[in-house]
Amino acid sequence: MDNSPGGLQQADLSQADFREICENLYDGIHITDGEGRILFVNEAYTRTTGIKPEEILGRTVSDIEQEGRLYKGSVTGMVLEQRKRVNSVATIYSLNKEVLVTGTPVFAPNGSIKMVVTNTRDFPELKQLEHQLLTVTEESRKDNEELAYLRQQQAGGKRLYYRSDAMRQVVELIHTVAPTDVTVLITGESGTGKELIANEIYQNSNRKGRPFIKVNCAAIPGELLESELFGYEEGAFTGARRSGKTGMFELANNGVLLLDEIGDMPLPLQAKLLRVLQQREIMRIGGSKTIKLDLRVIASTNLDLQEEARQGRFREDLYYRLNVVPIELKPLRERKEDIPYLVDRFCEDFSKKYGKDTHISAAGMDLLQSYRWPGNIRELENLLERIVVTNSGGIITRDVVYAALNPDGGYSHLSSSTTSGTLREQVAEFEREIILRAIEREGSLRKAAKALGVDHSTLVKKYQRLHPEPGPPSER
Repeated sequence: MDNSPGGLQQADLSQADFREICENLYDGIHITDGEGRILFVNEAYTRTTGIKPEEILGRTVSDIEQEGRLYKGSVTGMVLEQRKRVNSVATIYSLNKEVLVTGTPVFAPNGSIKMVVTNTRDFPELKQLEHQLLTVTEESRKDNEELAYLRQQQAGGKRLYYRSDAMRQVVELIHTVAPTDVTVLITGESGTGKELIANEIYQNSNRKGRPFIKVNCAAIPGELLESELFGYEEGAFTGARRSGKTGMFELANNGVLLLDEIGDMPLPLQAKLLRVLQQREIMRIGGSKTIKLDLRVIASTNLDLQEEARQGRFREDLYYRLNVVPIELKPLRERKEDIPYLVDRFCEDFSKKYGKDTHISAAGMDLLQSYRWPGNIRELENLLERIVVTNSGGIITRDVVYAALNPDGGYSHLSSSTTSGTLREQVAEFEREIILRAIEREGSLRKAAKALGVDHSTLVKKYQRLHPEPGPPSER
């Protein structure tokens, strides 16, 4: 008894078994002996060709083709002649259609061809499969394009605008650490652009184009944050999805994960995060297997994590694990040289967005620079968008800026140097206000000098002391 590798005893395969197997095959089966005489066809062959068994059984393929009534293009003769597998296209006369045929020789122990087995498949079915494949390929292409677009949107389209040395040093550090996978901790007040810095790191990293997932730890309730980060298996807890859920760590695998407002993460979850950073693996809630991770972690916060650690509100070991490369963003009030550049960029961007042609006056710019910006760049950007949208004129005057900054007369962040300080300081501030308002009202230094009754050169010098950069407005 001959045992096959699959454990099937060939002597146990009866003729009935053979016939049952053939009748359950999807392809049409056509078998001849070594002389080309047809021994067997299955039901699929009749379904595909419309040729009944009684029309061809016992006849030779060559006789049928010479008769020219049922089909032409049989591969049986070519297989017998070439002694190898042959693919071809046959024509079925009665149905006026073509089918794909593949003939395979079966050799006897002495090397002669014992049988020829031909598989027959309908072209329309193949065309349908081809169409399905093309459809799937096209859908996959569109999905990839959509994924790339969404990743680009997730990474953000905003650019860094700066002129200050403080921001220049930050950008230099970004370009140094971005190509590595080192963990970065970005700190700074709300609105200083921490997410923009994370975007810049991602865009200049080796992981650009891969997943970039952002999680705001302050926006998700503590009891839900763990399942959002780690995911869960089916039935892990009451209300869990039947199919389970993929966590943010898995979604970010091979890419970058930004943990925004990391200082608001609950202490118990901090311990689990520390283990992830150390072991580079996670386990879903309710799961039993670990998932290996290959990702870069960036964290950001507006809190002093070192002080939080001293107060027992943040794990000290996690702080040191995150604080490998610290990037501190100064508040806008400490880098006021960035304000004119940011204002010009925002005015230009919002003018294009809303179909305006808006510019800010020197007096308006001066007032913006005297404001303390508790909301930092985010507040400046939102304020300028509101001004551009609502301003009917092309020039944003000092009064427009003041009204936007002080809508209810209660702002305490505007400069108060006109009512405090030495006599010299108060007189200088008063002179400054008079000069800027005159320039804004008259439209040029020359006209302002005439209105104020001073020499043009004197006013130019005073203006240059007020605004050494980018220079005076029109000299006319």
